[in-house]
Amino acid sequence: MLITCLECGLQVSDKAIVCPHCGYPMKPEIVTKANRVSTNKRKRLPNGFGQISEIKKRNLRKPFRAMVTVGKTPTGRPISKPLQPISYFATYNEAYSALVEYNKNPYDLSRTITVRELYEKWIEEYLPTISESAAYAVKRAWKYCSNVYDMRAVDVRVRHVKGCMEYGHLPDSNECPSARTKNDIKTLFNQMFDYALEYELVEKNYSRSFTLSDELIEEITTTKNGHIPFTDEEMKLLWKNVNIVKDIDMILIQSYSGWRPQELCLIKLSEIDFEQWIFVGGMKTAAGKNRTVPIHTKIRDLVKKRYEEALSLNSKYLFNTVLPKSGKIKPFKYARYLTRFNEIKELLNLNPEHRPHDGRKHFVTKAKNYHVDEYAIKYIVGHKITDITEKTYTKRELSWLKEEIEKIKE
Repeated sequence: MLITCLECGLQVSDKAIVCPHCGYPMKPEIVTKANRVSTNKRKRLPNGFGQISEIKKRNLRKPFRAMVTVGKTPTGRPISKPLQPISYFATYNEAYSALVEYNKNPYDLSRTITVRELYEKWIEEYLPTISESAAYAVKRAWKYCSNVYDMRAVDVRVRHVKGCMEYGHLPDSNECPSARTKNDIKTLFNQMFDYALEYELVEKNYSRSFTLSDELIEEITTTKNGHIPFTDEEMKLLWKNVNIVKDIDMILIQSYSGWRPQELCLIKLSEIDFEQWIFVGGMKTAAGKNRTVPIHTKIRDLVKKRYEEALSLNSKYLFNTVLPKSGKIKPFKYARYLTRFNEIKELLNLNPEHRPHDGRKHFVTKAKNYHVDEYAIKYIVGHKITDITEKTYTKRELSWLKEEIEKIKE
């Protein structure tokens, strides 16, 4: 005769001393070896119950992944899907308990997961694979998609994606997406629903069934290429306030070195040489990584001051910020740089069209105005050199780079 286990709800023989599924004592008054279950032993999953795998060699807070059996292949092998809405757990037993709850009342996984839940699962895996600036763009794009947060992922169609692109807005704001943000929203849905398709949570990725209009592409291209250098008046204003307005020095250092904002934030003290007056850094491309940039004489005092400040804060990075509430020391991140750049721009009444990359644009523009060698500019800013002779056979000395960058006089 079969009875129901009080712990897992599965059928058990009335003669069983312990539940074979979860180890629950069916007859606690009988003390035998059979019910002396080690507390360290993992509970065995019944056939067809699902599976639990441990992701090793990665420092994860929740390394145990629960998978639900939803069918079998023609050869009899089980077909599994991640348990939703949560499939990762801190311990094996937590994952086991979640599978027990699911098997008590199985549900259609693809029909219950919302777009918000899908985003949370996808972003957890996606963020470690991208740069900080790309992560910022993804998170900002997601803020415009509140109209679909609570929809079932399986119900999302082209009109919903386009609706977020055209009519989405930030929380507590009527601000609509810019052309570049519209592209970021489209990319967000493309990749998020590719993930959903991979795990069979949806049957089709509708976001990939349409393309951006020619007008939008043209607008994105125009915006992307629209970096503008600072005017002479703006540079004078920045220098005038360098010891008055906090973090203006970062804009000036960028304007005389050509670093990307992300690269500037990642410069380490160990990568600065005051004997040779150089700093090393870079990212994004093969030509841009680990490149040596001379420290222009106009910004040497600024770099030296930041270096000494970082030492006093016991930080390994050149640029740091002190969190106002906790007092913790944190290296600058792109998001923080963007915030400070916009605050300085507004405070000094600079051109509102300026963006964080404009210091880099300013450097290149000034270098060309002062007839800095074309290849010196490319070496310094990390642009790819396609000329075979220059790239392969010409060896450039550091002294040459220093001479070229010092041609910039203002």
